[in-house]
Amino acid sequence: MKNLKRVLAIVMVTALSLSILAACGGGGKKSNDYALLSKSTGNPYMEKQAEGFKEAVAEFEGNAIVKFPANPTAEDQIAMITELVSQGVAGIAVAANDYDALEPALKEATKKGVKVISLDSSVNPASRLTHVNQADPVAIGVSLVEAAFDLTGGSGQFAILSATSTASNQNTWIENMKKTLEDPKYADLELVKVAYGDDLRDKSVSETEALLQTYPDLKCIVAPTTVGIAAAAKVITDNGLVDTIAVTGLGLPSEMAEYMVEGGACPYMFLWNPIDVGYLAGHTLKAMVDEKATGKVGDKFEAGRLGSMEVVDATSGDGGTEVLLGDPFKFDLDNIGEWKSVY
Repeated sequence: MKNLKRVLAIVMVTALSLSILAACGGGGKKSNDYALLSKSTGNPYMEKQAEGFKEAVAEFEGNAIVKFPANPTAEDQIAMITELVSQGVAGIAVAANDYDALEPALKEATKKGVKVISLDSSVNPASRLTHVNQADPVAIGVSLVEAAFDLTGGSGQFAILSATSTASNQNTWIENMKKTLEDPKYADLELVKVAYGDDLRDKSVSETEALLQTYPDLKCIVAPTTVGIAAAAKVITDNGLVDTIAVTGLGLPSEMAEYMVEGGACPYMFLWNPIDVGYLAGHTLKAMVDEKATGKVGDKFEAGRLGSMEVVDATSGDGGTEVLLGDPFKFDLDNIGEWKSVY
């Protein structure tokens, strides 16, 4: 019933938004406004992405518009897409809360001359020209499983604390984790639960607490989300469980440094620079607006301080294309000190 209500809500919001878009003049190349549509407000990772996006747009003397929905939902993003198109933006880069639900609104935006790409969490290929991907999802999945294997001593129970159940990037990483677990090497490692904190601090805390109650033999929590890993590390620390349950995943150095100390809840973790993800998205969107690239495999363009970038087949295998930033980076006791003041 809950899922049905959510689907009906998305349909109603989409229908209303499309009727508004149909009446709008839309955007197009004549505009110098470049929009970033983030997942939600109050997310430090998304705020860092916005910094990078603004940096890139400033370099080519455009006007950056950044939108943070109040809730991490497709409905909120659809309403903001409508608003951005009515403002006449040249392009929209969206970190999607839902892989498919934004399609009607984004297709209508495209009809109005607005260039659309996704970043961080993709929309389906029919909704975008290309996707800016932070790292190879297979490499992420392997890295996270190998971390769980290491931190559990090669056997025992571990759980995943994800963001939203509809986030395409989270689902892709988790699917690659599950595929990695099929290797006989990990036969004694048991994934007991995939929990969803919806990238909300309080819900991530409560989901972590529920994991502790349900699985008393839990040895590791893997959170491929910056909100989730910080919440899990705090719960483990506050409950005095750092000697029995390890936390790893994808986190911001500035938020995780206090937990990444000798004997801390998080021995090490992974990420990339979210500032660079947003920065690359800004230059990618500019290339699309200027038609220096169209999103086809083999397209090349300059991305400021990141140098020359190339459009390739999407590593997710969804049939679309992407621009890949790089491999995940490991943060540990040896380097967290130098990175915690960066982002």
